[in-house]
Amino acid sequence: MPEYKAPLRDMRFLLNDVFDAPKLWAEMPRLAEAVDPETADAILEEAGKIAGNVLAPLNREADEQGSKWSDGEVTSPDGFKEAYQTYADGGWGGLGGNPEFGGMGMPKMLVGQVEEMVQGSNMSFGLAPMLTAGAALALNAHGSQELKDKYLPNMYSGQWAGAMDLTEPHAGTDLGIIRTKAEPQADGSYAVSGTKIFITWGEHDMAENIIHLVLAKLPDAPAGPKGISLFLVPKFLVNEDGSLGERNQFSCGSIEHKMGIKASATCVMNYDGAKGWLVGEVNKGLNAMFTMMNYERVAVGIQGIGAAENSYQNAVLYANDRIQSRAPTGPVAKDKAADPIIVHPDVRRMLLTMRALTEGGRAFSTYASKWLDIAKFSDNEDDVKHAEAMVALLTPVVKSFLTDTALESAVAGQQIFGGHGFIREWGQEQHVRDIRITQIYEGTNGIQSLDLIGRKIAANGGAFFKIYVEEINQFIAAQEGKDNMVEFITPLKAAVANLVDLTEWVMEKAQSNPNEIGASSVEYLQVFGYTSMAYMFALSAIPALEKADAEPFYANKLATARFFTKRLLPRYISLSEAVKGGADCLYELEAEQF
Repeated sequence: MPEYKAPLRDMRFLLNDVFDAPKLWAEMPRLAEAVDPETADAILEEAGKIAGNVLAPLNREADEQGSKWSDGEVTSPDGFKEAYQTYADGGWGGLGGNPEFGGMGMPKMLVGQVEEMVQGSNMSFGLAPMLTAGAALALNAHGSQELKDKYLPNMYSGQWAGAMDLTEPHAGTDLGIIRTKAEPQADGSYAVSGTKIFITWGEHDMAENIIHLVLAKLPDAPAGPKGISLFLVPKFLVNEDGSLGERNQFSCGSIEHKMGIKASATCVMNYDGAKGWLVGEVNKGLNAMFTMMNYERVAVGIQGIGAAENSYQNAVLYANDRIQSRAPTGPVAKDKAADPIIVHPDVRRMLLTMRALTEGGRAFSTYASKWLDIAKFSDNEDDVKHAEAMVALLTPVVKSFLTDTALESAVAGQQIFGGHGFIREWGQEQHVRDIRITQIYEGTNGIQSLDLIGRKIAANGGAFFKIYVEEINQFIAAQEGKDNMVEFITPLKAAVANLVDLTEWVMEKAQSNPNEIGASSVEYLQVFGYTSMAYMFALSAIPALEKADAEPFYANKLATARFFTKRLLPRYISLSEAVKGGADCLYELEAEQF
């Protein structure tokens, strides 16, 4: 049976030793009132118990059973309803929510660690509170006071769940061509009609009501994305006294049969004049959606990290238990017929790759969450503006790079198990299947790459990029001359210089060839990601060096940082060469020649 234990020590290392989150929180009055080190530590401890003792034991059996659809109703796997109630009773659904409506107002740096535990222990389950939190975030930012008063308290409490309805059968990423319509009604509501697909937990039996946020167009809306509005459409209408009324005019037409996350219901939702209410301004629905998207895309990157951590933990257990052949240097377990496979160089390469990519990814998502917190909670306008630029720049990298590397980690974990990794009861093949979706939803990783180089860099002349590079270069300058940091600073300095050169190259070439952005985007984001991870490991090396002689935990951090720097960071060199291969070779074949 696969096991999961929340990596609390690693999380505390990042929050306390690397980023000094308590100091940051204390400097922002709204956070200083909500959280202190003791509260944060208690939250991590309790979340770890929920993840390890309640959610993880359900993961494999729920994957086997899946959610079931019958005549418009969805039944969640055995144990999910009870686990959801436990989660709701603990107040976890409102962890990052607005205190005005019953939320706890915790910072994303802390919430992100809790999200990793939930997703890492049971991704299919974790999608339900994740989507509710996203819907609540958009409603809190853009909904009227009346809507917030009416819906947010029960969404934060978990009594009601939430869902986001964006995609349609003919419209994936191109939301500008959606067909769902919203007809104005005399009472100020709207009649919403249309079909939405790929709606995660759009229907289920875990909560008494499900609040859908639906993208639709008014009859006179302008064409394209500028004509999209956002509507709140509850499964059950809510009476003036807060009690539930009649069922709304929409239903779940079916659920998808998927490669992974089988325990979650991915729904087709059919709206037939359903009663809804406008969220935000008319034709400004995408603005409201993207308020949620920055958080959700960071959350998706965290999903990948969580599942990769689970895969790593079980791969380590297996590698220490499975005996096969002898170590190249001679027998290690002399009392056994063979040595544990962890003695073999290639197994160690795979384990260290998993460890480095997961720890680096956790650091990078925590770093991005820091900027989300400053943008949300700081009272300093300049700090907020700076943070918003960093969030815009880093979000596509967190989502795309961390899910790409998470899949690599899970495949390595499966490989360590050999033939057993291909067998379902060992759990590793599920991680591969589950993580695969993270590269697709919330905007495919190809779209994220285009967003990074096209919108977040080229479109503003590299303004956001320059802010980030300046920060890293200031860090490098502060560390140069420290002998014990040379092994991390010298490679980081080279990687940053390469990234600057590569960015200039792409922007220059794109001026004469519009295909250059798209042709280079995926590899470019990977270079950006490896460079950013090198920055994370250099930051982590400072506290690790201070305490490495006193405690093995910190010595282990240094060993992982060294492995990344020597064996994984050099990947940016070949990726940069691929970018400079240019776009022309992609168009030598005509469409009919493929």
